[in-house]
Amino acid sequence: MASTSSTPLSISSSSSLIDARVSRQSAATSPQCVSLPTLPPPPVQPQNRPWKAAAYCRKIARNVMTMATGEVPVEVASTELPEIVMTVQEAWDRVEDKYAVSSLVVAGGVALWGSAGFISAIERLPLIPGVLELVGIGYTGWFAYKNLVFKPDREALIAKIKDTYKEVTGSS
Repeated sequence: MASTSSTPLSISSSSSLIDARVSRQSAATSPQCVSLPTLPPPPVQPQNRPWKAAAYCRKIARNVMTMATGEVPVEVASTELPEIVMTVQEAWDRVEDKYAVSSLVVAGGVALWGSAGFISAIERLPLIPGVLELVGIGYTGWFAYKNLVFKPDREALIAKIKDTYKEVTGSS
């Protein structure tokens, strides 16, 4: 076994550590200071995702090919839009007054934003949210008792909903 020699270490007083006027060089040459060995550089991490770089290179090559030839690659051309997007595009193409529809959509968004602000302002008031919650619970109970508890009332409600749906959609 190799012998180890131990030498007593002493730490310098705190005044030399706190004093800003003491230079580092004088502290390093002082016999009272202990210097720590420097750490080795961190190990080089091998690239653990070579597929990511390869995919990026393929994407660049595809973009360059597209710009040079003006053709759309087969991968991009074969993608289909979801059904809902196709439905929305068809509905938009059938609209005659696109300006009016766009204005209504913007006005609806502004109204939604404004109503959300109004509701959050009401919610900050001390007593109003609790009262409104009680009113909502009471109305829900009354509606359920009046329209859902008994079978003839339920059937009348279902018939009314179906009639309203037919009026709105225009189907007969």
